[in-house]
Amino acid sequence: MLKSWKLKEVVLLSVFSVVFAVVYLLFVHVGNIWSGFIGPIAFEWMFGIWFIVSIISMYIIRKPGAAVLSETMAAVIEVMIGNAVGPRLILSGLVQGLGAEAAFAITGYKRFNTWVLILAGIGAALFSFAYGFFVSGYSALAPSYLALMLGLRIMSGALIAGLGGQWVSNGLLATGALRGYAISLGKRKTSVE
Repeated sequence: MLKSWKLKEVVLLSVFSVVFAVVYLLFVHVGNIWSGFIGPIAFEWMFGIWFIVSIISMYIIRKPGAAVLSETMAAVIEVMIGNAVGPRLILSGLVQGLGAEAAFAITGYKRFNTWVLILAGIGAALFSFAYGFFVSGYSALAPSYLALMLGLRIMSGALIAGLGGQWVSNGLLATGALRGYAISLGKRKTSVE
Protein backbone atom coordinates (compact mmCIF):
# COMPACT_ATOMS: atom_id res chain seq x y z
CA MET A 1 0.00 0.00 0.00
CA LEU A 2 2.86 2.43 0.77
CA LYS A 3 4.86 1.44 -2.31
CA SER A 4 4.15 4.64 -4.24
CA TRP A 5 4.38 6.89 -1.20
CA LYS A 6 7.19 9.42 -0.81
CA LEU A 7 9.14 9.44 2.44
CA LYS A 8 7.90 12.94 3.27
CA GLU A 9 4.28 11.69 2.98
CA VAL A 10 4.95 8.84 5.39
CA VAL A 11 6.66 11.24 7.80
CA LEU A 12 3.78 13.76 7.62
CA LEU A 13 1.18 11.04 8.17
CA SER A 14 3.18 9.82 11.18
CA VAL A 15 3.49 13.31 12.64
CA PHE A 16 -0.26 13.89 12.26
CA SER A 17 -0.94 10.53 13.92
CA VAL A 18 1.19 11.43 16.95
CA VAL A 19 -0.25 14.94 17.29
CA PHE A 20 -3.84 13.76 17.02
CA ALA A 21 -3.28 10.83 19.38
CA VAL A 22 -2.50 13.43 22.04
CA VAL A 23 -5.50 15.56 20.98
CA TYR A 24 -7.75 12.49 21.07
CA LEU A 25 -6.63 11.56 24.58
CA LEU A 26 -7.21 15.12 25.79
CA PHE A 27 -10.73 15.07 24.38
CA VAL A 28 -11.47 11.81 26.20
CA HIS A 29 -10.98 13.77 29.42
CA VAL A 30 -13.10 16.67 28.15
CA GLY A 31 -15.84 14.17 27.26
CA ASN A 32 -15.63 12.50 30.65
CA ILE A 33 -16.09 15.83 32.42
CA TRP A 34 -18.95 16.84 30.11
CA SER A 35 -20.67 13.45 30.48
CA GLY A 36 -20.71 13.99 34.24
CA PHE A 37 -23.21 16.76 33.56
CA ILE A 38 -25.37 15.38 30.73
CA GLY A 39 -24.59 11.65 30.55
CA PRO A 40 -23.00 9.49 27.85
CA ILE A 41 -24.59 11.47 25.02
CA ALA A 42 -21.99 14.17 25.78
CA PHE A 43 -19.47 12.36 23.61
CA GLU A 44 -21.71 12.33 20.53
CA TRP A 45 -21.62 16.04 19.72
CA MET A 46 -17.80 16.00 19.78
CA PHE A 47 -17.19 12.58 18.21
CA GLY A 48 -15.95 14.21 15.00
CA ILE A 49 -12.72 15.20 16.71
CA TRP A 50 -11.80 11.50 16.79
CA PHE A 51 -12.19 11.22 13.00
CA ILE A 52 -10.33 14.36 11.98
CA VAL A 53 -6.82 12.97 11.39
CA SER A 54 -8.13 10.64 8.70
CA ILE A 55 -9.65 13.52 6.76
CA ILE A 56 -6.67 15.84 7.18
CA SER A 57 -4.22 13.15 6.09
CA MET A 58 -6.24 12.12 3.05
CA TYR A 59 -7.01 15.70 2.01
CA ILE A 60 -3.30 16.60 2.07
CA ILE A 61 -1.66 13.37 0.84
CA ARG A 62 -4.44 12.08 -1.46
CA LYS A 63 -3.29 8.48 -1.69
CA PRO A 64 -5.23 5.28 -0.96
CA GLY A 65 -4.79 4.23 2.64
CA ALA A 66 -4.01 7.68 4.08
CA ALA A 67 -7.27 7.87 6.03
CA VAL A 68 -7.23 4.38 7.50
CA LEU A 69 -3.49 4.37 8.24
CA SER A 70 -3.48 7.72 10.03
CA GLU A 71 -6.54 6.90 12.13
CA THR A 72 -5.21 3.46 13.08
CA MET A 73 -1.75 4.81 13.90
CA ALA A 74 -3.29 7.55 16.05
CA ALA A 75 -5.27 4.90 17.94
CA VAL A 76 -2.14 2.78 18.52
CA ILE A 77 -0.25 5.80 19.83
CA GLU A 78 -3.19 6.86 21.99
CA VAL A 79 -3.18 3.43 23.62
CA MET A 80 0.58 3.67 24.14
CA ILE A 81 0.31 7.04 25.88
CA GLY A 82 -2.40 5.94 28.25
CA ASN A 83 -5.96 5.62 26.96
CA ALA A 84 -7.71 3.36 29.47
CA VAL A 85 -9.77 1.58 26.78
CA GLY A 86 -6.64 -0.31 25.81
CA PRO A 87 -6.07 -2.36 22.65
CA ARG A 88 -9.78 -2.40 21.74
CA LEU A 89 -9.30 1.26 20.82
CA ILE A 90 -7.02 0.21 17.95
CA LEU A 91 -9.89 -1.67 16.33
CA SER A 92 -12.09 1.38 16.85
CA GLY A 93 -9.50 3.57 15.08
CA LEU A 94 -9.31 1.11 12.21
CA VAL A 95 -13.11 1.10 11.82
CA GLN A 96 -13.28 4.91 11.91
CA GLY A 97 -10.49 5.16 9.34
CA LEU A 98 -12.25 2.68 7.07
CA GLY A 99 -15.42 4.77 7.27
CA ALA A 100 -13.57 7.90 6.16
CA GLU A 101 -11.55 6.01 3.54
CA ALA A 102 -14.74 4.64 1.99
CA ALA A 103 -15.87 8.13 0.94
CA PHE A 104 -12.63 8.74 -0.95
CA ALA A 105 -12.63 5.24 -2.45
CA ILE A 106 -16.14 5.83 -3.85
CA THR A 107 -14.72 8.72 -5.90
CA GLY A 108 -11.74 6.65 -7.02
CA TYR A 109 -9.52 8.93 -4.92
CA LYS A 110 -10.06 11.67 -7.51
CA ARG A 111 -12.32 14.16 -5.69
CA PHE A 112 -11.37 16.07 -2.57
CA ASN A 113 -13.95 18.82 -2.46
CA THR A 114 -15.93 19.95 0.57
CA TRP A 115 -18.78 17.50 -0.03
CA VAL A 116 -16.43 14.50 -0.18
CA LEU A 117 -14.74 15.61 3.04
CA ILE A 118 -18.14 15.95 4.72
CA LEU A 119 -19.08 12.50 3.39
CA ALA A 120 -15.84 11.11 4.84
CA GLY A 121 -16.76 12.53 8.25
CA ILE A 122 -20.22 11.01 7.95
CA GLY A 123 -18.71 7.67 6.84
CA ALA A 124 -16.46 7.60 9.89
CA ALA A 125 -19.49 8.41 12.08
CA LEU A 126 -21.62 5.65 10.57
CA PHE A 127 -18.89 3.00 10.74
CA SER A 128 -18.02 3.94 14.32
CA PHE A 129 -21.67 3.93 15.36
CA ALA A 130 -22.21 0.47 13.86
CA TYR A 131 -19.10 -0.77 15.64
CA GLY A 132 -20.28 0.81 18.91
CA PHE A 133 -23.71 -0.72 18.50
CA PHE A 134 -22.24 -4.21 18.66
CA VAL A 135 -19.34 -3.62 21.06
CA SER A 136 -20.75 -1.07 23.49
CA GLY A 137 -24.25 -2.45 24.02
CA TYR A 138 -26.19 0.32 22.28
CA SER A 139 -28.94 -2.21 21.57
CA ALA A 140 -30.08 -1.83 25.18
CA LEU A 141 -30.89 1.85 24.62
CA ALA A 142 -34.27 3.24 23.60
CA PRO A 143 -34.67 3.70 19.82
CA SER A 144 -35.30 7.45 20.20
CA TYR A 145 -32.10 7.84 22.23
CA LEU A 146 -30.19 5.82 19.63
CA ALA A 147 -31.54 8.05 16.86
CA LEU A 148 -30.43 11.15 18.77
CA MET A 149 -26.98 9.65 19.34
CA LEU A 150 -26.62 8.76 15.66
CA GLY A 151 -27.84 12.15 14.48
CA LEU A 152 -25.41 14.00 16.74
CA ARG A 153 -22.52 11.76 15.70
CA ILE A 154 -23.25 12.24 12.00
CA MET A 155 -23.49 16.01 12.48
CA SER A 156 -20.24 16.01 14.45
CA GLY A 157 -18.48 13.91 11.81
CA ALA A 158 -19.66 16.21 9.02
CA LEU A 159 -18.84 19.48 10.81
CA ILE A 160 -15.87 18.79 13.06
CA ALA A 161 -14.11 16.13 10.98
CA GLY A 162 -15.21 17.08 7.45
CA LEU A 163 -15.33 20.88 7.55
CA GLY A 164 -12.90 21.18 10.47
CA GLY A 165 -10.39 18.90 8.74
CA GLN A 166 -10.65 20.99 5.58
CA TRP A 167 -10.19 24.20 7.57
CA VAL A 168 -7.07 22.90 9.39
CA SER A 169 -5.58 21.58 6.14
CA ASN A 170 -6.26 24.78 4.22
CA GLY A 171 -4.74 26.75 7.08
CA LEU A 172 -1.57 24.68 6.86
CA LEU A 173 -1.57 25.07 3.08
CA ALA A 174 -1.80 28.85 3.39
CA THR A 175 1.43 28.89 5.45
CA GLY A 176 3.34 27.29 2.57
CA ALA A 177 4.24 24.29 4.74
CA LEU A 178 2.53 21.86 2.37
CA ARG A 179 4.34 22.79 -0.84
CA GLY A 180 5.06 19.66 -2.81
CA TYR A 181 2.18 17.67 -1.31
CA ALA A 182 -0.81 16.64 -3.39
CA ILE A 183 -3.05 19.25 -1.76
CA SER A 184 -0.90 22.09 -3.12
CA LEU A 185 -0.72 20.52 -6.56
CA GLY A 186 -4.49 19.93 -6.51
CA LYS A 187 -5.21 23.53 -5.54
CA ARG A 188 -2.93 24.84 -8.27
CA LYS A 189 -4.56 22.56 -10.86
CA THR A 190 -8.05 23.62 -9.76
CA SER A 191 -7.21 27.32 -9.93
CA VAL A 192 -5.97 26.94 -13.53
CA GLU A 193 -9.12 25.10 -14.70
